[in-house]
Amino acid sequence: MVEVTRFRNAMAMLGGAVSVITTDGPAGRFGFTASAVCSVTDSPPTLLVCMNRSSYSNEQFKANGALCVNVLAGTHQQLSGVFANRNLSMEERFASALWTVLESGAPVMQEALVNFDCRIAQVHEVGSHSIFYCEIQDIRQGGADDGLVYFNRAYHRVCETSKAC
Repeated sequence: MVEVTRFRNAMAMLGGAVSVITTDGPAGRFGFTASAVCSVTDSPPTLLVCMNRSSYSNEQFKANGALCVNVLAGTHQQLSGVFANRNLSMEERFASALWTVLESGAPVMQEALVNFDCRIAQVHEVGSHSIFYCEIQDIRQGGADDGLVYFNRAYHRVCETSKAC
């Protein structure tokens, strides 16, 4: 068995796009920063989001049954930090950006690179995390911009090869 520290150090080398995951519904409005998001299939269009089971909003995401994956632009590093800050209330977090809604009712960040508006189709519990399988109900494409990834425990802007970041 691989030790936890070795696993975490290795996973730090697996870069991932940074997103703010949001929900709203009977259980309330919540959001958190995540890089553990990936596509599952295109038939039906489905992605997955991993969330720590000990997160205080884990049960609220399940109860609401919907979420939006708001993929952040390269200029959104500060916003990522806001939604990762456990000392800020949800009201303070959501005050940091402009929001709208699509089909699911989950908050959709207006300045995101892309928004995946989803219905939570299934949840699997694996170790310390809940894996949300999310059927995409709608997609909103934002303007062209640089991306934001988290790699080796730090944020990095990703831009087109034809221009400098």
